[in-house]
Amino acid sequence: MSEKKIRVLIVDDQALIRTGIHTLLSRKSDIEVVGQAADGAEALRMVATHDPDVVLMDVMMPGMDGVEATRRLVTAGARAAVIILTTFRDDTYVFRGIAAGARGYLLKDVDHRALADAIRTVAAGGALLNPEITAQILPYLGRLAEQTAPAPVTTAPPHSERAELLTERERSILQMLAKGCSNQEISAALMISVGTVKNHISSILGKLDVRDRTQAALWAIQNLGS
Repeated sequence: MSEKKIRVLIVDDQALIRTGIHTLLSRKSDIEVVGQAADGAEALRMVATHDPDVVLMDVMMPGMDGVEATRRLVTAGARAAVIILTTFRDDTYVFRGIAAGARGYLLKDVDHRALADAIRTVAAGGALLNPEITAQILPYLGRLAEQTAPAPVTTAPPHSERAELLTERERSILQMLAKGCSNQEISAALMISVGTVKNHISSILGKLDVRDRTQAALWAIQNLGS
């Protein structure tokens, strides 16, 4: 029996963009485009009708924009994970998209293989940012973490002890995360499989007692000088 395909809805006000993305994704055996929408309001209706796993959401559209549509989907408890797919690198759009509940933020010049991998990642419950965007906003996240950091929990090991728990390979991967590298880029650089990279990242998160790769990257910047 074949595996269930990932159902994707494409939302963009430009028909040419929608068609191009549809054509690229149609070549992926594990991805199925179930619909296209030209604005946020239509996206909400089509999510209710087609129940996609992932929504590729443009930001600037007439009527309801992508950020507002994302916010409404998340507030309504929609099952679909949203990836913002846009041309905007501006920090304001990035933070608005993430604050609205998007699980990913990619630029439209992304390679089709990376786009497909991003869809698979968020469909599996993960989250990701375009590496360029990650490098761009990490300084802001670092300052925010310093301003809002809670009091230390006595049961958590000190930072120095956590660092000692990491293997050399895990340190290398952690430093690459801090530079905004994707799993695929880490895999290629270290000549290991993407699955092995994911296993190492899971181990890193557990040893550092952090929730996700963004927190791990922040930890590396603050404690390893990455």
